[in-house]
Amino acid sequence: MYIILIAHISGNPWTLWIPARFGFSDATEIFVFCSGMASAIAFGSIFRKAGWFMGTLRIVHRVWQVYWAHIGVFVTGLLAMVVLNMTGWFEKDYVGSLNLYPFLNNPGPNTVGLMTLTYVPNYFDILPMYLVILALLPLVMALARIHPNFAMGFCVALWLVTSVTGFGFPAEYWFNNSSTRQWFFNPLTWQLVFFTGFAFMAGWLPAPPVNRLLIVMALIVVLATIPVAWFRIYREFDFIREWRGEWKFLFTKTDFGILRYIHFLSLAYLAWIAAGPGGSRLFGGRWWTAIVAIIRKVGQQSLAVFMTSMILARLLGVLFDIFGRSPLNAAIVNLLGAAVITGVAYFVAYLKRQPWRQAANPAAPSRQPAATPGMSGI
Repeated sequence: MYIILIAHISGNPWTLWIPARFGFSDATEIFVFCSGMASAIAFGSIFRKAGWFMGTLRIVHRVWQVYWAHIGVFVTGLLAMVVLNMTGWFEKDYVGSLNLYPFLNNPGPNTVGLMTLTYVPNYFDILPMYLVILALLPLVMALARIHPNFAMGFCVALWLVTSVTGFGFPAEYWFNNSSTRQWFFNPLTWQLVFFTGFAFMAGWLPAPPVNRLLIVMALIVVLATIPVAWFRIYREFDFIREWRGEWKFLFTKTDFGILRYIHFLSLAYLAWIAAGPGGSRLFGGRWWTAIVAIIRKVGQQSLAVFMTSMILARLLGVLFDIFGRSPLNAAIVNLLGAAVITGVAYFVAYLKRQPWRQAANPAAPSRQPAATPGMSGI
């Protein structure tokens, strides 16, 4: 969530140091993979305990929530950009920076496109991808009832067929210029990394063994990728640039190229090893444990945090436009953004506990003796 925020702030100097600059995979893979793991926890148990129909009903409910979250983020983002332009305070055209004029110039058909997900601007494309992947979950769970291998085989086959055929969903269907642009994130290929995370958490795939050979292989993949992924290196060598141009389909982001998958699995394996058995190395000293707890809280409220960060990132970019992009300003703006999404995560978690119910039904005064030291008073 923090990396995604940094990546979406326009002209942010810190984007030079996010994972996307040093490898084929980036924060998107982390986000989708972890979403798959979280879905196995949140929805997998419903399919197992309550049956396929109730599990599907739960997915429909979640799709409904994410759909309106997407609509809300787009409308709020459009409003923010229009207001910024209307102030007349800035030389920059903020509406144009997100390519929103086609919508404003032809609002009728493109409103139909927005509501039917046939108009998906690049900046607002992650939640539609997630919607389609969620919609695939009942089918995958039905196949898993036969055998998990059928479910995973379907996911691999869907990725392969889509990659070969180039099938995708229209992103500008209602444009007057007969645009053929497709969704930037093709959900039919990106589902592979989602269901990989789902499969690990659901127990369909066993945890990989911990051995030196795999660690060395993963390190080789991660390190060998840097020269062909980091622009500071490949821009200096013609043969690397030519290779990237010729073999781009292997690491394309839209169709989730195979090298992105291999790079991400290698990186994830190293991170899993570094975390230690059961995440034991994530806890230690007082400050380190506190930092991990904050990061975990942000991850637990990922939808609300993501929605906030999409709008917040554009507003933080305005601060850069006003005050410049010096190292000090970059630190202030990025840390301010991190503080805001952290606060949102804690606030949303607080709301989910429904504190108003406790306030409306205060506990009756206890007539029992006060708890003695060392006992928990409830």
